[in-house]
Amino acid sequence: MKGVQRVHVYACLVAVIVYSLITRKTRMQLFECQNCGQLLYFENVRCEKCGCALGYHSSDAVLLSLTADDNGHFHPIDDIQQTYRYCTNAQHDVCNWLIPAEQAETFCAACVLNRTIPNLDTPEHRLYWKKLEWAKHRLVYTLLRLHLPLVSKQVDPAQGLAFDFLADPEPQWRETGTVVTGHAHGLITINIAEADDAEREKHRLQMGEPYRTLLGHFRHESGHYYWERLIRGRTDLGTFRQVFGDENLDYAQALEQHYAQPRQDWQTTFVSSYASAHPWEDWAETWAHYLHIVDTLETACAFGLKVHPRVGQAQGLQTEMIVDPFTQGAFTPLMDAWFPLTYAVNSLTRSMGYPDFYPFVLTPPVLEKFAFIHTIIQQAR
Repeated sequence: MKGVQRVHVYACLVAVIVYSLITRKTRMQLFECQNCGQLLYFENVRCEKCGCALGYHSSDAVLLSLTADDNGHFHPIDDIQQTYRYCTNAQHDVCNWLIPAEQAETFCAACVLNRTIPNLDTPEHRLYWKKLEWAKHRLVYTLLRLHLPLVSKQVDPAQGLAFDFLADPEPQWRETGTVVTGHAHGLITINIAEADDAEREKHRLQMGEPYRTLLGHFRHESGHYYWERLIRGRTDLGTFRQVFGDENLDYAQALEQHYAQPRQDWQTTFVSSYASAHPWEDWAETWAHYLHIVDTLETACAFGLKVHPRVGQAQGLQTEMIVDPFTQGAFTPLMDAWFPLTYAVNSLTRSMGYPDFYPFVLTPPVLEKFAFIHTIIQQAR
């Protein structure tokens, strides 16, 4: 990496202030309290400044400041005609999403996807479940913003999506334990030990992975689900195979070969070592990274970030975040914003003594895969 890339913090702060002045309800993972103007996080249930209750309305992608009525329902403080109640899982402090008061369903658009939750009689399971729900809710947020098909298996057993959050019966978690994180026909299983930061980091080091997060698991497994929804059965599967390879390759044998003797040249063609194992894993890994990119660009855009390196040879890294990556029809502008952002943030994290924020090299073959996924999502909108 040449030179030192700096984000214009002053411009960022000015953009945030101006943005707060011109709108009260904002998207792009930047939210504010409509009662006092305090900036909020997506997961907040109460404003830390004024104490106002908060709830996320997924249909409008807004975090609402609420006031309670005598019936136990809630109204936005600026629209008393709208009436909501919290998702049933709010009682466990794992969800802050709202449901219209007249709706019969008691779970929100994210929690209705749960088939199995952890055994809450075990104290640490409650903390694990909260972390799992935070990650899953962010995934669902992104899927809804992309307007991808999303329905619970309760409604559509054949094509719906469901989650099992399970624990190994033995206290020591292992990748090859009884519960294996994975996807099968719309059912995503997550070993709840993935929510244990120490265990996950230990396993990341054992596997030699540069990046392993709970949200990354959700995005990866969702990629398998959407391969079945958006790719399987298409008449133009030949296009997929030209980009990712032939998915008819024996999956079990391919994984066995990967773990026994991983490819050493994977960086030239794949976004990660695991992506080189099989075309299905290549799609899922690339899908997860595509979601990383659009979600992060959306947040950068919301904060008004600009990258303008003060180095003569780095003028090509100048950029201002695009308006809305979720509705960006062309693929190239996404990468035009992404590369400068990763250079800047990687430089910042190195200044703090941390590893790179985004420790990946995106080669032309990987960019072609991103572009293919971008096109598929545009077609599915």
